[in-house]
Order: sequence, then C-alpha cells, then structure tokens
Amino acid sequence: MEQERFKEILEIGETIRVEFKRCGNGIESDTYETVCSFLNRFGGDIFLGVTDSGRVVGVPENSVSSIIKNFISCVSNPDLITPTVYLEPRPLHYEGKTVIHIHINPSAEVHSYKKEIFDRVDDADVHVTGTSQIAMMYIRKQSIFTERKVFPHIKVEDLRLDLLPTIRRMAVNSANGRHIWQKTDDMELLRSAGLFGTNHETGRHGLNLAAILLLGRDDVIKDVAPAYETDALLRRINIDRYDDREIVCTNLVESYDLLMEFAQKHLPDPFYLENEQRISLRGVICREMVSNMLIHREFSSSYPAKFVIENNRIYTENANRASWSGEITPENFEPNPKNPIIASFFRNIGLADKLGSGVRNIFKYAKYYQGGHPHFFEQDVFRTSVEFESTTIKVGNATINATISDTDATINATISEEDLQMLRLIQAKPDITYTELSEQLDLHRATVARRIKSLAEKRVISRIGARKTGVWIINISL
Repeated sequence: MEQERFKEILEIGETIRVEFKRCGNGIESDTYETVCSFLNRFGGDIFLGVTDSGRVVGVPENSVSSIIKNFISCVSNPDLITPTVYLEPRPLHYEGKTVIHIHINPSAEVHSYKKEIFDRVDDADVHVTGTSQIAMMYIRKQSIFTERKVFPHIKVEDLRLDLLPTIRRMAVNSANGRHIWQKTDDMELLRSAGLFGTNHETGRHGLNLAAILLLGRDDVIKDVAPAYETDALLRRINIDRYDDREIVCTNLVESYDLLMEFAQKHLPDPFYLENEQRISLRGVICREMVSNMLIHREFSSSYPAKFVIENNRIYTENANRASWSGEITPENFEPNPKNPIIASFFRNIGLADKLGSGVRNIFKYAKYYQGGHPHFFEQDVFRTSVEFESTTIKVGNATINATISDTDATINATISEEDLQMLRLIQAKPDITYTELSEQLDLHRATVARRIKSLAEKRVISRIGARKTGVWIINISL
C-alpha cells in the first residue's frame, strides 16, 4: 500500500471496511472476529500497530515475522475460522514504524470464528445470533433471488386474473401501441413475464414469489409473505406519530397506485416546463421513489417498507440485499437488480424505466422541486430521501413547518380576486374555519365550501391533518 493512501486512511479513521488494532502483546482474539466480519460483509483492511484513534504505534520489528506466521496459522485452522481462508499479511513501514496490513476480500461463504458468526456494521464487529439475520447473510452471499422461490401448490386461481386486462392496456400504452402481451392468453402472459419457475434442485415447477407479489390475492400474499406491507405516513403536525396513515398490503401493482395517491393527496405539484411541455415534478420524483422501494426490496425480511412525508423531506426505507455499504452518488452509481423479474414486469407496464434511470431522474429533477437534495444509502436497509426547503407558519400557539411551492405566473392569473382574499386569510391563520371565512368575507358558508373545494382541486391549497384539528397549506406564492 502506498504511503499517501495509508495516510488518508489514518485521517478518515475506522469505517465499515477499515479496522485498527494496537497489537501490543500479540494478536488479540477480536482481530479474528474482524476477519470473520469482513469476510461476511464487504471485505476490508486491518492494520496491526495502529490505535483506535488512528495513531501509529507500530509492532516490534523483531516480532513481525512471528506475528504474520501465527496469523496465517490461525486463519487456516478449521477449529477457529470456518471455512478456512488464506490471507497474506504484509509489513508496511510508516514514519519509522512497522505496521502489518491485512487485506481481506469479501467471501462467497458465510464464515464463523469459534463457531460464532460475526457481521460488520459501520465500524463494529457484531455477533449475529438471529436466524433471520443469518439467513439474510446466506442470501446475500449466494446471490439468491427470493422472488424466484417456487410455490408448487399455488394455483392460477390464487392470482388476481381480473388485473390482466389492465396490465395488457398499460403494457400497450407503454410500448407505443404494440406489445406482445396484447395477443397472448393469460397463461402465456404469465410465462412470458417469468412468473412460472422451476426449482432445479427439487424439479418442482409452479408459480413463483414474484407472481404472488405482483398479482396474488391479498389473503394469498399474507400467507406466503406475512410481514409484507408498506407503511405510508404523513408527519407534519404530529411528528411523533402521524397526521395521516395508510397501510398498504395488497399486490405490488395496486400498491403502486395507492402510494402514488397518498403522495398526490399530501404533496404539492409546482408548475414546471421542460422543452415546452409541463412535467409533474411530484409525479416524477414520487414515481421513482415508490417504484424503487417496491421493486428492489428484499421480501424475505420482516423489516416493513416505509413511505414517509415530513415537513422538509420525503423518504423511503426498505429491506435490502446490500451489495456494498455507503451513499450512492451519480459518480459511483452502478445499477444492481435485486428482483429482476419484478423489475422487468414494472418496466413492461410503464411503472419503471430502464435499470438505473430512477436514481438518475431523482438526481436530475429533485433540485427543481423545492430545491430538493436527494440522498441514497445502500445498506441492509436501503434509504432514499429528498430534502427540500421549508418555511415556518403559525398555527394557534404552535409553530410548524409547511412546504410553500413556487408556481408559474399563469396559475396566479387564473385565481380571482375573491379567492385571493380567501387565500390571504388562510395564510394569516392556517387553521381558520369555514364559519370564520364566511363571516370575514361576508359570504354564505356553502359558497366558502365550494371555493375551498375548487382551490383544493387546483392544488392551490392542501389540507393537512384531521378535519377539526388540521390546517391549510398554500402551495403557491401570493
């Protein structure tokens, strides 16, 4: 390893891929725990002769050879490391001191140290005991696509075949009027979509998990994947719990629609033109976030997926079969399909584009939506967030944050002077009632209700919270 690179590592400190060991009195047992966790996760580098703070103390020069031999002997001993592994420590000279560098590549096996399994979480070695966690490690190592699991006793009658006409129509519209599914019967469509599979170890043939998740009846999905659900939450006033909530546990196709409706209900859609065509920024961003969460989640995990709208951000979380750990940027982004059958189905019906386009679209359009800043974090839980600017408004004695959208001047032009008066009253008192508006504007209460409904349909205003305790949010600049 080059001196400059080692210096950078010392400055950054311990990470998920870097571990420092003092090694004052020989190699301690926790060094082998780190070896095991690196093998089980993404690999990494161990430096013997460096304190936890990154200070180089070195190892005795006359002990370097014996330390290396002892280390190689231990990692080759099946009573200690199982399966055994061959590693080649190398001495590294830095500022007059000797450090031993051990580079560890990620393994295709799950390794144990003294019959105990360790995993790497941030900069710590964690003893793994839970069967679900261990199962996830094997899934990650063996590149198992859980969507391919075959259920030979699930019949076609267990699917929502009534969805197929809609599926065909969506596929045809997505393919500019021509798609192979337009002319196939139901069974051919299911086969073409890869929803029938064969377990080549047992020879069993039948519908796979992808078929059940995409088109299964709700009761069948619950039996096959009891932890499967997506929690949609609005947290703007009651941030400890929620202002609105929808638990979505139906098939993936209808889940997409329900989650998009939730987003449309609670998020503004500012006016935006691209190449003389209006683009729904809310639609683009939420479409990519929702489809990414549904397509790429690890369905064998009990971790519930979340779609959350807060004052200054939107975020999603879903269980993930991580291929590495860290933040995804446009520079380091490499598309990695987690559920290729489900992803292909979504692309065929127009709910997703080519692999990787979702991340790129969010990076492209988020800045135009409230000055949004996107973040993607790849770990065992995949997290996507778009943080945007907010402003503070007063509700009674409480202060909350509300999103205020810029809009095109032509939208303001369509609002009457009477409506502007109403909007100014709402702006001054977001929790104003119909009765108060009626009295201050000298209008009949039914007229106020009709105008409020019209403004809400135009997305000029949005209602946050319950009917009696909520507030109005103005989505345009007055």
